[in-house]
Amino acid sequence: MLEDLIDVTRSNAPTDADVEIEDGRADAGRVYRFSGDWRNRSAHAMAEKLSAMEGEAASGSVAFDFGDVTAMDTAGAWLIRRFMAKLSEGTDVQLAGDNPRYIELVGALPETLRAPSQDETKKPSLFERFFKPIGKAVISTWDDTVAAMYILGSAVRGAQLKLGRHSGLSPAAIVNQIDRMGVQAVPIITLMSFLIGAIIAQQGAFQLRYFGAELFVVDLVGILQLREIGVLLTAIMIAGRSGSAITAEIGSMKMREEIDALKVMGLSPVGILVFPRLVALTVILPLLTIIANFSALTGAAVVTWSYSGITFATFLARLQEAVDFSSVLAGMIKAPFMALIIGVVAAVEGLKVGGSAESLGKQVTSSVVKSIFVVILVDGLFAMFYAAIDF
Repeated sequence: MLEDLIDVTRSNAPTDADVEIEDGRADAGRVYRFSGDWRNRSAHAMAEKLSAMEGEAASGSVAFDFGDVTAMDTAGAWLIRRFMAKLSEGTDVQLAGDNPRYIELVGALPETLRAPSQDETKKPSLFERFFKPIGKAVISTWDDTVAAMYILGSAVRGAQLKLGRHSGLSPAAIVNQIDRMGVQAVPIITLMSFLIGAIIAQQGAFQLRYFGAELFVVDLVGILQLREIGVLLTAIMIAGRSGSAITAEIGSMKMREEIDALKVMGLSPVGILVFPRLVALTVILPLLTIIANFSALTGAAVVTWSYSGITFATFLARLQEAVDFSSVLAGMIKAPFMALIIGVVAAVEGLKVGGSAESLGKQVTSSVVKSIFVVILVDGLFAMFYAAIDF
């Protein structure tokens, strides 16, 4: 009884996988006849055999006959599908046989290993290689500009600044953002500005000493700090500190689909998330600029006193003569514009975040880089504008 069962099992066992080529049939130019067990155990041997057959040219129509196949799994179907994809360039491949389930399995697999076409393998011209990145950058810049305009419009509209509406502007959210982005940034802004003012004073005094004009280092530090350096470095610090935080916060909320939840509830994500941060940045950046100016002038006064022997009274007297109200105003006018730029760029990049942590890190980096670049660009435009109007 046991011997009879063994004989039946052996007679039903699948044979080894194989493929034969038949040429000259009337209904097909070439027939690949597959037979045996096309499962994972024979995948390595059959992969080598099919690779060797790839070099044999086939013209006209080609047929794959699965009539003698006894078993097939996904591994075997993938081998046949890959072989089919490599033969399909310029040929008509048809699936045939008495086993429709195997035909459906092979036909259901995607053609991922299609041979590249001549246009795809053609090396791009020098003109294309030069101007293609430029075109992509222009399109990306235009898309960012449109998104920034959308953020500004949605922030104002979503804020719902109407009297008597309880769903409008939230003072608590704005005060919280002022504390996080402004008050907590005072120590680093103060220290940075003190060191910058001290360095500018030291280098200026060292160079002016050759001309016997060390006193004019006060003019240098005062005008440069109040008109340019103070607001510019403060904006750069806020872009790196608070702009990255805004992008990370909005991006992580987008990853967790919290922004979609706000939309489902009928609320404006931009008005709720972006507007308080824009208001807070617009308030704190001018205030931090004032703190940075005082700190930098203090550092310059200390260095000129210790390095050049200029007393504090002389420093203040000379500073009053060299600096007028227009110098202070020229720097302070830039602050709200730079604050809006930092907030809008950070929000735009935060809303671009996808579903991965890699995307979040990429957009945070992009937010800081773009914010700093646009801030410096706007500062240069202001400088040209002031020069044009003699301000």
